[in-house]
This record gives sequence, structure tokens and C-alpha cells, in this order.
Amino acid sequence: MKTIRSGYLAIVGRPNVGKSTLLNRLVGEKISIVSRKAQTTRHRITGIASRDDTQFVFVDTPGFQTRHTVKGTAALNRNLNKTVQSVLGDVDVVLFLVDAGRFGLDDAKVLSMIPKGKPVFLIANKLDLIHRRADLLPWLKQMQERHPFTEFVPLQATKPADTERLLGIIRQIGRAHV
Repeated sequence: MKTIRSGYLAIVGRPNVGKSTLLNRLVGEKISIVSRKAQTTRHRITGIASRDDTQFVFVDTPGFQTRHTVKGTAALNRNLNKTVQSVLGDVDVVLFLVDAGRFGLDDAKVLSMIPKGKPVFLIANKLDLIHRRADLLPWLKQMQERHPFTEFVPLQATKPADTERLLGIIRQIGRAHV
């Protein structure tokens, strides 16, 4: 009898880094709204992908909001952040999504929310916007100094080959954690 492994993975990051796009590609269906407008995802959205003996349960989260003082949005932003925090406690692995080559204060705030001891994959999205791949090396070194990431995966979330590669990496490395 074949043993099926499964694990829960949160997709987290600041607004507009491609979390919903990544989820849609990973599961092969459009299950999450994709928009350039921030706060499009307001609830946790769960999607499942199965490959051979592994079932991945992905949880897309709202973008972590760092600006609570904008008139009329403070309560909404706090609620969105509570959603992100509750998801982080429930998953086996965290996929921390950032724009490739960029790491700002908003990204740092999201990273600081991730519970210690949780396996975290740094997903550098929008690789197509990096003109010289060699420019990523100093950035990657800085990122490794910020946090002990389990893995670093540069990709373009809109490319099926990249998301399949990500699933393969999660499957291999995640065996110890999922």
C-alpha cells in the first residue's frame, strides 16, 4: 500500500508580491482573486495540489498590512493581520514571498511574525524583472544573514515550470518537516 504524505503550507508576504498568483499556479486552478489592488485577498484561501505520494495543502493569506492609520482602514487592516497570524500557527511550512532583489520594512515586519523554529522557504518572485541574475547574489547573502531560511527559491509565479520546480523542492526538503 502506498503511503501518502501531506502538509500545510502558508503563503505569506506583504501586499502585491504575487501570493494569489502563486497559489493559483500551484493548484492549477484560479481559486484566488489576482489584482494589482492591495487587500484583494481578505480571508484565508485554501488550495490542494497532489503529486505522486504527496498532497500539499496551501493557505493563501492576505498581504500583511503595516499601515493601520489610513482613515477607514485601520479595523480592516488589523483583521487581515490577525488572519495571517492565525494561519502561521496552523501550518507546517511557511512560503515567505518577496519581490526578487527587494526587501523593505514591510517585508521585515512579515518575516518577524513567523514563529521561531518553523521551516521557512524564501520565495523570490518576479524573477523576470531582474535584468542581471548576478545582482541577486549580494541580495541573497543579505537574506541569509537575516533569517535561517530552509531554502531559497527564485521564480516567476506565472510560469508553470517554475511552480512545478517549487513543488519538487518542497516535496524533497519538506519530507523532514511535513
